[in-house]
Amino acid sequence: MELSEEQLERLQRQFQFIREIDREKEIMRQTPLADNSRKEDDAEHAWHMAVMTLLLAEYSNEKIDVLHTVSMLLIHDLIEIYAGDTYAYDEEGRKTQKARETMAADRLYALLPEDQRDELRALWEEFEAEETPEARFARTMDNIQPLVLNDASGGTSWIEHGVHLDQVLGRNRNTARGSEVLWQYAQDHFIAPALASGALQPPRQDT
Repeated sequence: MELSEEQLERLQRQFQFIREIDREKEIMRQTPLADNSRKEDDAEHAWHMAVMTLLLAEYSNEKIDVLHTVSMLLIHDLIEIYAGDTYAYDEEGRKTQKARETMAADRLYALLPEDQRDELRALWEEFEAEETPEARFARTMDNIQPLVLNDASGGTSWIEHGVHLDQVLGRNRNTARGSEVLWQYAQDHFIAPALASGALQPPRQDT
């Protein structure tokens, strides 16, 4: 079968994008693996949340399209290839995060054919806006996954960065919007034990 010039150009752009996003495996996060052997990378984070969604979608506050939610989770951190990972409790880094990530999205999704550029960019923007049931549940997954790993590893990244309870609660202020059940479970089984053990510091006095 001989490809047309249009098909060939489309495939070349798609494979260019596929090669480029392999770099997501190089973006290291602050959250350790469950066995605490090393820190996870962005691609591992995305895979973990995708599987979590398959397993936990039944606890969404609203009925969701699972494939749509998984698609959002698989692509939402790709922009960190250019923008870098911003640690959840890096207050200085968060000041420039939106600008860096928007510029990265402009650059990354432009590699794709126009229709797929618009489709993936829309998924990223939907996640950021948190206005659909799928986006709210995706954000819940994004917030709870690090809690799971911090619990499994004995609070390694919280201890390393001296994280306080009010910071975790602030980070998770919208987590219940996606799933009240999962947020309650996370408070009872991940956050409260970490506070009791000292892995999480008590609330700061100025909050």
